[in-house]
Amino acid sequence: MRYELMVGLRYTRARRRNRFISINSLVSMIGIAVGVWALIVVLSVMNGFQKEVRERILGVASHVQISAVGNRLSDWQSIAKLAVQHPRVLATAPFVQAQAMLAAGQAVRGALVRGILPGQEEKVADFGQYMRLGTLDALKPGGFGVILGADLARALMVLPGDKVALVAPQGLVTPAGVIPRLKQFTVVGIFEAGIADADAALALVHMQDAQTLYQLGDSVSGVRLKLDDLFAARTVARELLAQLPQDTYAQDWTRTHANFFRAVEIEKRMMFIILTLIVLVAAINIISTLVVAVKDKQADIAILRTLGARPGSVMQIFIVQGMIIGVIGVLVGVLAGVVTALNIDVIVPAIESVLGFKFLSKDVYLIPELPSDLQAADVLAITLMAFALSFVATLYPSWSAARLNPAEALRYE
Repeated sequence: MRYELMVGLRYTRARRRNRFISINSLVSMIGIAVGVWALIVVLSVMNGFQKEVRERILGVASHVQISAVGNRLSDWQSIAKLAVQHPRVLATAPFVQAQAMLAAGQAVRGALVRGILPGQEEKVADFGQYMRLGTLDALKPGGFGVILGADLARALMVLPGDKVALVAPQGLVTPAGVIPRLKQFTVVGIFEAGIADADAALALVHMQDAQTLYQLGDSVSGVRLKLDDLFAARTVARELLAQLPQDTYAQDWTRTHANFFRAVEIEKRMMFIILTLIVLVAAINIISTLVVAVKDKQADIAILRTLGARPGSVMQIFIVQGMIIGVIGVLVGVLAGVVTALNIDVIVPAIESVLGFKFLSKDVYLIPELPSDLQAADVLAITLMAFALSFVATLYPSWSAARLNPAEALRYE
């Protein structure tokens, strides 16, 4: 073992004459551990929320959507056949999408009407698992049934079996003026996806009924695709775009919901920066600990220098002493953070039962449990950041120890 490492470890283990050094070292170690612990847990929870919301959004949206200029795709069968030949495309489903007004009694609400083929829609979306009343199979061609989002159904005060009037914006031109097309639909189901845009404004009808209502003939609004890897959506959309006709285009979910996911990424970065300040405060404590240690060991430093120790060797001794504090703090923090992140579904309910209230009430929040998604890249980044701050904190005190004049240090000894 190099003597610099041996002396540095001995200084760390030795019983210090100055208790301030021991207390300050412990505080620095605890500060680093708490900072690393908090960073890992918070980022894991944010990753969990992002993953949960992404899955819910993509449960009612699509990985890739192929549409045509004017929202009218005529030869959709050939487009779907072309898309499904891509190795990453698992399933396709045509759809018709347009705005409408829904009325039931005195209640009137605007809605986004989506015409679907129930059998194919279940392959690209998760509406089946979000159904609270009824099933997608209840949508029959010519039956003019409608499945409403839970919030939309609540606003209209309807249940399965009730009638709603659907008013299409495209009207019939008559001598008396433009008369909007109106058709009565029967509510056959209610879904709740946990996404406000879907639950409060989406109505599902059979595709044939939507084509009839909006006078599209055999045309559709587009084709929705499901991929084997949702993170490959941008690449797949770009590759399909090169093969599609000129009047069609492809959009992936990272574009249609870009603002939301960009906001989450910004929040995650800001939380990383804010919580890094905890580790920075603990690293500053390492500086004060080593400054006092250098002052306390002036005579030892002078003797080492007179015995032939180089200034660089003296510097390494105190770097070792400071890094011991940092390493122990980081390792304890990483261990505590990983254990907490992996067991947050057990820890949070236990705390809630002790305190007697829920942190995330079902009446207020869409996601009533704290989700956690521990990612190795985040743990590695936090660990390296904490090690780096600990190392930088040791440089100034170690440099001042290396510059100590042995004659001045031993003058009053």
